[in-house]
Amino acid sequence: MGSLNGIKKETIESFDKEFNSNFMSHPLMHALSKNDIKDVAYVNSGRSATEFHFEVNLKTLPVTNQKKSGRCWIFSALNVLREEVAKKCNLEKFELSQNYVSFWDKFEKINYFLESMIALADRPADDRLVTYLLESGIQDGGQWDMFVNVVNKYGVIPQSAMHETFQSENTASMNSLINTKLRQCAAELRNSIKAGKDEKGIQYEKNEMLLEFYSLLCMCFGEPPKTFDFEYTDKDGKYHADRNLDPKTFYDKYVGYDLENDFVSVIDSPTRDKPYYKKVTIDWLGNVAEGREVSYINLPIEEIKDLIVKQLKSGMPVWFGSDVSKYGERDLGIWSDEIYDFSGTFGFEFAMTKEESLVYRESAMNHAMVITGVNFDADGKPDRWKIENSWSDEHGEKGYYVMNAGWFDKYVYQAVVKKEFLNDKQKAALDSEAGHFDPWDPMGTLAD
Repeated sequence: MGSLNGIKKETIESFDKEFNSNFMSHPLMHALSKNDIKDVAYVNSGRSATEFHFEVNLKTLPVTNQKKSGRCWIFSALNVLREEVAKKCNLEKFELSQNYVSFWDKFEKINYFLESMIALADRPADDRLVTYLLESGIQDGGQWDMFVNVVNKYGVIPQSAMHETFQSENTASMNSLINTKLRQCAAELRNSIKAGKDEKGIQYEKNEMLLEFYSLLCMCFGEPPKTFDFEYTDKDGKYHADRNLDPKTFYDKYVGYDLENDFVSVIDSPTRDKPYYKKVTIDWLGNVAEGREVSYINLPIEEIKDLIVKQLKSGMPVWFGSDVSKYGERDLGIWSDEIYDFSGTFGFEFAMTKEESLVYRESAMNHAMVITGVNFDADGKPDRWKIENSWSDEHGEKGYYVMNAGWFDKYVYQAVVKKEFLNDKQKAALDSEAGHFDPWDPMGTLAD
């Protein structure tokens, strides 16, 4: 390690003089002593570009509430699917069971983790990949491909067949306990492999561990039903009952989308390591061990917007991933790059390009939601988007938010659209040779 330069006393003195010579320094210091930075930098005129009116405005169901959990990707994906159920059954209010999908996602992630520890047993515990997996453990987060894996294997059920529990809505303590147990299991499995236990013996040992985890999940989430009755009253007040359904039969009958083949996940990652029109795969990131990999095709943001608009105009909402930690006003339900003026407030720049933000870890996907509407400016370009969130109906327009065009360009990273809307060049990217990236890549962060 080379020598580091310290801060000299005379340098601090010059900084202090400069600070006190600026006539805005003391008023800002006083304002910030009793107010949040965002409140001081708030730009009221920034709201004008985020009025809640949309040229394409899908009528969708009331918002859901993920509460104190990181299951946004599950909620938003199920919110897309439930619209099909509501359409077929003439419903004005309906939810699919987020708890059911969460149960099987957790259980499959546990197996994926244990299998990863077995596969990487020849590496030292301080190997970067092993360390990353051990530190991460399993979390609530996930990706679209992981959702597809669970639904393909286990189907879906109405929320009435498996309601939320305290643990499903408040996951921190449970996750901590699971990860403690997982690290204990990792040590035991690695020690058994080091001692020479054969593959059959290792799998037997792993299955004994899985039994304990399955029991823990049942205690926390409830036991997933194998069959159930689907009872509902439609908009016209007519009662319906479909008896003795299993989760996959319910999916096929009431949803019916071919998630495996009809949809594609697209990203905008304008970094040098990820050329546009190429496939991107994130290694060692998944849930169902025999399921599909987490992968995307990388496209310019303007093309992603065009694809989203096409799907909205067809009548179907769009699942997407973004960085909601930036330039958001939660109470108003606004994401806008014009709502705060930090540079004008403090007198120096905070700007980074989208590429720089990704490379230097300033920004990454951290939340999934659903786009349900779009408005256009005089030139026919999208200037704001209607967003269905899963943070209850207490913010925005009964839980629906609005996003302006500049925020979309800067902080939207992923969308899932039907393949039928892709042009020939975009479809060709599906067959390109995949670039493989580590699980800590910015395009993998939504699964943290």
